[in-house]
Amino acid sequence: MKFSQLFLPTLREAPSDADTVSARLMLRAGMIRKLASGIYEWLPLGLRVLRKVENIIREEMNAVRGQEVWLPLLLPKELWEETGRWGVYGKELFRLKDRKDAEFCLGPTHEEAITDLVRRDVRSYRQLPLMLYQFGTKFRDEIRPRFGIMRAREFLMKDAYSFHADEKDLESYYQEMFSAYKRICERCGFTYRAVEATTGAIGGSFSHEFMVLAEAGEEEIAWCECGYGANSEKAECVKPAGSNIADAPQKPVQEIHTPGLRSVAEVGKFLAAEPASFIKTMLYVADGVPVVALVRGDHEINEAKLQAYLGSATLLLANEKTIIEVTGAPTGFAGPVNLKAKVKVIADYAVSCMSAAVSGANKQDYHLTNIVAGRDFTPDAIIDLRMVAHTDACVKCGKPLQFSRGIEVGHTFKLGLKYSTSMKAVYLDAAGKENLMVMGCYGIGVSRIVAATIEQRNDENGIIWPLNVAPFAVAVVPVNMADESVRRTAEDIYRQLRERGIDVLLDDRDERAGIKFKDMDLIGIPYRITIGEKNLKNNNGEFKARWEKNDQSRLIPIDAIVAETVAIINR
Repeated sequence: MKFSQLFLPTLREAPSDADTVSARLMLRAGMIRKLASGIYEWLPLGLRVLRKVENIIREEMNAVRGQEVWLPLLLPKELWEETGRWGVYGKELFRLKDRKDAEFCLGPTHEEAITDLVRRDVRSYRQLPLMLYQFGTKFRDEIRPRFGIMRAREFLMKDAYSFHADEKDLESYYQEMFSAYKRICERCGFTYRAVEATTGAIGGSFSHEFMVLAEAGEEEIAWCECGYGANSEKAECVKPAGSNIADAPQKPVQEIHTPGLRSVAEVGKFLAAEPASFIKTMLYVADGVPVVALVRGDHEINEAKLQAYLGSATLLLANEKTIIEVTGAPTGFAGPVNLKAKVKVIADYAVSCMSAAVSGANKQDYHLTNIVAGRDFTPDAIIDLRMVAHTDACVKCGKPLQFSRGIEVGHTFKLGLKYSTSMKAVYLDAAGKENLMVMGCYGIGVSRIVAATIEQRNDENGIIWPLNVAPFAVAVVPVNMADESVRRTAEDIYRQLRERGIDVLLDDRDERAGIKFKDMDLIGIPYRITIGEKNLKNNNGEFKARWEKNDQSRLIPIDAIVAETVAIINR
């Protein structure tokens, strides 16, 4: 491709609302343009990168026996009602009606559609296992689209779904897909970690997120050198080895007047007590039923862990009316002792080890001190209920955990029987008996990978593409197109590289060399061949990798420069 023929509207400055490095550089490099909030147009340079990422993913999906399909973007309400997700998915789901008032949604994911397809056409165990995948546009009505294409309302995704005769076969295939995702990350040049994760609205029993390490990441992940890793919602906390409650002197419970003081910080200051001596009492409504959750005052409750333990479809903070019904007091004075209503009480491990705790007295303007679990209240369950903290140790080996920000580019799920049960996706085994199919689900954000790559690979001058996903492998830059010898040499090198199957860009513009170099650095082409009058007199061209400093460039004889460039690219 010649630069003069390429639609590449670069910008000197990024728009003021570009809030990440990748958003700024993609806009400046002429890869994308914003059409509306969270909706982007992909321009030729950006689309070249997107298609290269797509091809890497396609190759790896085919390598694990996947078969590509193309599913509709417009999905009927009836399918989503079968799984119960029409009412659960929330406001992120784009909903619409056709002229006959039939209701549809724009697909944010395709579990229902693929399960419907398979249940209609797969009848026998002989047709299993089966993995189908697609590349398709997804739609999610983000409340606040941001970070450019990383949190957009319309994006390109690869989603794959596998169907198995039993859990054992799913587990075996899940490991194959896990390895395929690792290869995708490695081929895209990522520094990444695969971590355990919650299953969220997709559901299932187990999942992994593939996280690209970057400061722009929305999620925090905890990981250890031993190989353990999880996102903050899933990370396990070490269970205390034991409790010294029995050995500690136990004082009687005392009621303290705390007028207008509600928070741990306020009451702690009043009582000269540390946050770790408090029990935070949180009231939730799980599938319409009130439940009380207890964590230590210096810890944060992990709602995902609570919801997973309860097995509830919905988990919401209780409103003021429910709080008063359960505790007898307004918000800020709840505690586990003498609740006014019979509700399930779930406590974190750390709460069971507290020998003289402070909490609300279930009475307005009063708190209790010297509370002891097991003596003054008895939880219905004691579980890991809190968010992991930066001072925590690894649950697997006991070493200190490390923490990083991460961008989720892929997510794999063991769905089990979640969708096959609700949608009656069954097969006949060798004995003619009907069985439910066991499912797996595997998503990867194609457009998000492009942005994540830029977040990891950039400098003050622009993007630094890895070779596998770069829009062009080589840029040929003649310093002065008016010089016939320079122009002819550059065009000849460009022609020879194209004949050898190399993606090459010839900067044939009549511009100053400095402008050309700045543009090439901005768009991040891995290798640059510069043809200048001075070097050409000595029969040399200048070769430089994008990540090298200017003084690291080297001269290569013109007669050898094409062969050496091809060898570097193919090695």
